[in-house]
Amino acid sequence: MSEDQAIWPPVEPIAAGLKGRCPRCGEGRLFSSFLSVGKECGVCRLDYSFADAGDGPAVFVILIIGFVVVGLALWLEVNYGPPLWLHLLLWIPLTVALGLGSLRLIKGVLITLQYRNKAAEGRLDKGE
Repeated sequence: MSEDQAIWPPVEPIAAGLKGRCPRCGEGRLFSSFLSVGKECGVCRLDYSFADAGDGPAVFVILIIGFVVVGLALWLEVNYGPPLWLHLLLWIPLTVALGLGSLRLIKGVLITLQYRNKAAEGRLDKGE
């Protein structure tokens, strides 16, 4: 049993990530601002220096939101044929809102999964 499991009960990584909570204790805040990861957990003092989601969250947001918005735009165009200005009025704000709204959620989930699967240990062992 690892030291973390002896002190802190296991935390569901998806739920903790979606809530923006610490991947070890599930209580402290993961983010210090909208997308900036804090330095450490305020409850269990877990050092967040391992957290490096990279471009992963942005890639998932682009793929998921792009699929949804392009699908809806094509459906609207084929069924109703609205003018271009209506497409711009609908899809640009929707894309921005969904993208910003989901970016923090996906980043939190990826960081908590990174902690749960000990993904950063291999990088740290190599001296990077």
